[in-house]
Amino acid sequence: MSGSTLIKRRMNKENWKAYCFLFPSILIFAIFMFWPFIYTVYLSFFEWNLISPTKEFVGLQNYKEVLSDPNTYKIFGNTFIYIVILLLLNCIVPYVFAFVIDLILKRFNGFYKGALFLPAFISLVVGSILFTWILNPISGPVAIILGWFGLEMPNWSKTDGWVISVLSLITSWKVFGYNFIVLYASINGVSRELIEAARLDNVPLWRIFFNIVLPMSSATGIYVLIITIVQGLQYVFTPIKVITQGGPNYASSNAIYHAYHEAFVLYRTGHSAALSILTMVIFLVLLIIEFKYVERGIYYEN
Repeated sequence: MSGSTLIKRRMNKENWKAYCFLFPSILIFAIFMFWPFIYTVYLSFFEWNLISPTKEFVGLQNYKEVLSDPNTYKIFGNTFIYIVILLLLNCIVPYVFAFVIDLILKRFNGFYKGALFLPAFISLVVGSILFTWILNPISGPVAIILGWFGLEMPNWSKTDGWVISVLSLITSWKVFGYNFIVLYASINGVSRELIEAARLDNVPLWRIFFNIVLPMSSATGIYVLIITIVQGLQYVFTPIKVITQGGPNYASSNAIYHAYHEAFVLYRTGHSAALSILTMVIFLVLLIIEFKYVERGIYYEN
């Protein structure tokens, strides 16, 4: 038997071992990800209320009704606003904090890291209730303090604009610490010699951040960017559910919550499935754009 034949047999044997090790993971993915996705696509072509034993085939009617509903565009607009606010609070701000704490604040470094990460251990439901009390426009601590200066706190849960801002703040309070720790670890891995050489040359800190730290930690930065966009869809669901239930008049709803509301409150499963598929398509397009234009300038050695 030739040596090449033995190598091929050994490679085939190793391949089968690899497939056997992968099979449990593939099975879990198939049950909990691929099948729900296929079933959602299937439901988007039917009219069903989750109770009836039969489903009525309506073709593309659910998609037409979703796209012709003005509330759909309002909800997608809300989703975009959530993502923008969360990108500011959960991507840009923790980047700056991580840079300052790692390179400028030398004392109490561990305390700052622990304090910023602490809210990550607290349930978002508990955080939502806590912020509801703190920001109560009548009897909350913030309203009382503003009253000392003759200022009145707006009824944010019933006001367009304010409600999205506050719900984004609640979500950021929960997830800020995780993003901060990830970015801090990345910045901490940037060459100290390079940074010290720049400081010896009297390079301003803002230039060190933009010209050295940001490019060399960009791989982690893009990860946090994508995670933050996902948070704009998923994490904000909890404060919406606990505090506003999508109100007032869909002013605080986002794409994920509205899909839930359509299916499990209004029992319009076809509409919910169609909205879910449209949401997935939009974010797939955004992901493709990100890979095509943003990934080119990423530095992966750190």
